[in-house]
Amino acid sequence: MRKFNFIIYPLLTLGMLSCSKKQTVLPPFVPITQPAKVYTFEATPSWSDEFATDGAPDPTKWTYDTGGNGWGNHELEYYTNTTNNASITNGILSITAKKESMGGMNYTSARMVSKTPSDMLYGRIEVKAKLPSGRGTWPAIWMLPNDYAYGSWPNSGEVDIMEMVGYDPNNVHFSIHDQTNFGGNSKSGTMMVPTASTDFHVYRADWTPDGIKGYYDDNLVYSFANDKTGKSATWPFDKPFHILLNLAIGGDWGGIQGVDDTIFPTSMQVEYVHYYKMITN
Repeated sequence: MRKFNFIIYPLLTLGMLSCSKKQTVLPPFVPITQPAKVYTFEATPSWSDEFATDGAPDPTKWTYDTGGNGWGNHELEYYTNTTNNASITNGILSITAKKESMGGMNYTSARMVSKTPSDMLYGRIEVKAKLPSGRGTWPAIWMLPNDYAYGSWPNSGEVDIMEMVGYDPNNVHFSIHDQTNFGGNSKSGTMMVPTASTDFHVYRADWTPDGIKGYYDDNLVYSFANDKTGKSATWPFDKPFHILLNLAIGGDWGGIQGVDDTIFPTSMQVEYVHYYKMITN
């Protein structure tokens, strides 16, 4: 027992000495915060059409959806790809609907599809247009994805920069569609534009990773925020899109109160289409 005690005493002494040493105090942890990204847009369009040449729209900038299959909305027009329904005069593009039979339908019109850059991801889209009047008309300026990466409509998204139905004149709509927001649940904002069918107005979408905002003549109409969940069901707008211009007749929305055949021919007129790239600061 004496031998055991002789061994442990030095150990206890060493332990007391080590505990008496001064402890090093570290400074408090301060996390480094990154400044929030600020998104702006270039001052000059990277893609545009000023419709400066009379005749058919520039085939290097536009193609067409054609046919008369109702387009998912029971629409009544047959879309063509000729100057009968899409033509330029004195710097103005006219998309014209006419009362005439074609392909089993009783009306003709045009649905133009932009050949914008294939990497058109985020940016400012701006269109100056004068809208048609008359019950049964349904003009639209809108966007669809280039590739349906998240599945068929509405899973891959749609942005309606401008829609108006003729039976509700001058009440102009900006809408967002995705997997959780479509049909009766679509997210949208509206604005009364009293001279929508008599004067040209600027319809615009500002599209960034933070969200999509709609403006009419620089007045905010609607703001749709990216919820940052990383789920395509609520934010499929992280893929390239393109622009469409069309004038539908009738349909599930435009034709609710029928079609007034005395209004034809009637046109949506467009002065320019601009796309500005986004800048990240």
